[in-house]
Amino acid sequence: MNRLKNKVALITGGAAGIGLTTAKLFLKEGAKVVIVDINKPELEKVIDLLDHPDLSYCVADVSKAKDVENYVNRTIEVQGKIDIFFNNAGIEGISSPMATYPDEIFDKVIAVNLKGVWLGCKHVMPKMSAGGSVIITSSVAGLKGFAGLGAYVTSKHAIVGVMRVAALEFSDKKIRVNTIHPGPVNTEMMRRIEKDMSPESPQEVVKGFEASVPFGRYAESQEIADLVLFLASDDSKYITGCTHAVDGGMLLS
Repeated sequence: MNRLKNKVALITGGAAGIGLTTAKLFLKEGAKVVIVDINKPELEKVIDLLDHPDLSYCVADVSKAKDVENYVNRTIEVQGKIDIFFNNAGIEGISSPMATYPDEIFDKVIAVNLKGVWLGCKHVMPKMSAGGSVIITSSVAGLKGFAGLGAYVTSKHAIVGVMRVAALEFSDKKIRVNTIHPGPVNTEMMRRIEKDMSPESPQEVVKGFEASVPFGRYAESQEIADLVLFLASDDSKYITGCTHAVDGGMLLS
C-alpha cells in the first residue's frame, strides 16, 4: 500500500473498464485521482459509488484540444500538480475489411485513439512534475495486425510512435513514457467487438480469441491495472520508451 502516496494521477477513459479499475487501485495506493471521460452520467455514478475524498472528475472529449486543456487545468486547479498520466481513453470502431471500412468511423477511431493520445501528451506533459510517469494504453493490436480491425490496429500502432517521441522530448525532466499492450480483456469493449464480429454467435468469437492466447483466457482489468501501477510507481523509475505486452503470450502465437 501507499506506493503512490503524495502523487496526483490523471486518468482518461476513467469511467469504466481498465481506467476505472486503475483508478480504484491508485486510490488504494494513496494517490489523489482525477478521472476523465466523455460520459458524464457514468462519471457521476463512479463518484457516488466510490465516495472517496481523493477522487474527482472532469467531462471531456479527448479528441478536442479545448477539452484536453480544460481537464489539464482542472486537475492542477483541484490537486495542484500532475505526477502520473494514464493516457487510456480509446474506442474500438467496427469489424470490417479495409476495402469497405466506412471513412467516418475510421476518422472517429483515429480522432479518439490517436489524436486523443497526442493531445493528452501535448497538453499534460509540459505541466507534469519532474520525474513523473506517462502510461499510454495501446493494445496487442499495436504490435501485430488483425484482419477486419484496420482502424483500431492503425491507431494502436501509431500510439507507439507518439510514446517514443514523448519519451525523448521530455527526458530532460526525467518523465518516463511507456505503452502497455493488453490482449483481450474482460470488458464491455470486448463484448462489443465480439458482437460486432459475429452478431449471431459472439461466443464463437470468444473461443477464437481464447484459442489465440497461450494462457487460454482473457485478462481481467485488474491484471492490466497491476502493470499500470508498476509503471506509475517509483519502482519503474529507470524504464522509459518501452512497449509492455500484457497478453498471456498472445504475441507468441
